[in-house]
Amino acid sequence: MGDYKKDMGLRLKDQRRKYNFTQEQMAEKLEISLNHYSEAERGIKGLSVENLIKVSDILDLSLDFLLKGRKSDALMLTEIAEVLKACPNDKKLYLLEIIKLGSKLYE
Repeated sequence: MGDYKKDMGLRLKDQRRKYNFTQEQMAEKLEISLNHYSEAERGIKGLSVENLIKVSDILDLSLDFLLKGRKSDALMLTEIAEVLKACPNDKKLYLLEIIKLGSKLYE
């Protein structure tokens, strides 16, 4: 099963930073000590089920991704759509071709 706490802590830290929250803010939102939250991000301690659900809501993460690092197909499609939207119109066809070529790697 590996070191799931450490892996989860890294995902937690990355997403917290994307939302520009400090560890202090997250600890406050979860009503836990800063030390406990910091240890969760470092993989030393885990979070209760209740706090995992809160984290999922606060940081817009699926529990599956938070706990196991797996992204749902729907989430990946959303991320692909966001990349496509940000791409200049004259480059979108190139990006689509890259995606198609990438999918052929697994045939």
